[in-house]
Amino acid sequence: MVTLKVPERMWALDAGQLARARECLEREGGLEQFAQELGFASEEEAWRAVGDALGMDFIDLGAARIDFSLLQDFPIRLIHRYNVFPVALSGGALVLAICNPFDLQAIDAVSAAVGRSVIPVLATPKELQKLIKNRLGVGAETINDLLAQQQDASEIELLDEPEWDAAEAAEAQEASVVRLVNEILVEAIEARASDIHLECQASGMKIRYRIDGVLQTQPTPPQINRFKNAIISRLKIMARLNIAEKRLPQDGRIKLKVNGREVDIRVSVIPMLHGEGIVMRILDKDRMEFNLRGLGMEQDVYEKFQQLIRLPHGIILVTGPTGSGKTTTLYSALNEIKSEATKIITTEDPIEYHLEGINQIQVHPKVGLTFAASLRSILRHDPDVILVGEIRDLETAENAVQASLTGHLV
Repeated sequence: MVTLKVPERMWALDAGQLARARECLEREGGLEQFAQELGFASEEEAWRAVGDALGMDFIDLGAARIDFSLLQDFPIRLIHRYNVFPVALSGGALVLAICNPFDLQAIDAVSAAVGRSVIPVLATPKELQKLIKNRLGVGAETINDLLAQQQDASEIELLDEPEWDAAEAAEAQEASVVRLVNEILVEAIEARASDIHLECQASGMKIRYRIDGVLQTQPTPPQINRFKNAIISRLKIMARLNIAEKRLPQDGRIKLKVNGREVDIRVSVIPMLHGEGIVMRILDKDRMEFNLRGLGMEQDVYEKFQQLIRLPHGIILVTGPTGSGKTTTLYSALNEIKSEATKIITTEDPIEYHLEGINQIQVHPKVGLTFAASLRSILRHDPDVILVGEIRDLETAENAVQASLTGHLV
């Protein structure tokens, strides 16, 4: 049972002010401007005043005791469609958190769906969205639709069932899986994650984003486990990998356009005990600025590094653990010194970002194009500056040192 904190009734909004509140809510999705216009101390105080005028209690979702077991029988699609959340049962009625007190259609739709009368309580959109995100996680609505499709298919049995084309049947079911995978990718990109981890464990699929260097587990509905194979297969298709191969590691690349921005995603698949694990490195070209000044170097280090990258020859080694910014530092240095009078060639595995005005080589060890081999060929192309992605062996190290001794900056 939820405990509602009912504030002392002290506001008296008139019909004109309520109409203004509704206008602000529908246009902006909140009451910030309304609160400023009427001189409320905070937006929350404005929400309380609106609820008071309409006879609705205000609920602090962060402090309330919510009966999450109600989600088992509550249509998830209604939560996303109307921005509502079931809170508790009170005398046989459903206490429902809402953020639009003027949307009577939402209250009627929920009442009809659950077969109970509804007691609406008012919450701020920010708190309601936070609760929905934390409790349901990414893809909840899409998964609910997938489950509904499966339930609909099992409820009706055709006595004279036609023969289905396998390809068409797969295509008919693919749309929702595609939408689910897209939601995972878009959410990670918008959260400015550098990596997405999809891990199959004994307890089910876990989704984690690496944000600011720290892995953060993302809330997901438990039903996602029923579609983990479809999710993995979809990602492998997008990365042009062999979906039938589940015994060997595979690497691929996905190119996306999200809200007009080009995003590259490096995909690595590896078989594990409870299924295939996928790690995706997000390379957002538009958000990545290769600017030495923006790397956070101390002033004396910055000045010294500026001198080093402008030397006519020599070798500069950039070292550090995974994710420490080696590639960003090197690309920023190349961006700093590139010009019409300078020829720059890189050899990389993989090419993480495409740089305008710089010649980049993707190594292919399987066909013999290693770092060492590509470095030998680069020297025949009269470069001024050479970037070597990794020095993995003695031959590459020897070639790099030799290049630095013969008039090249490596």
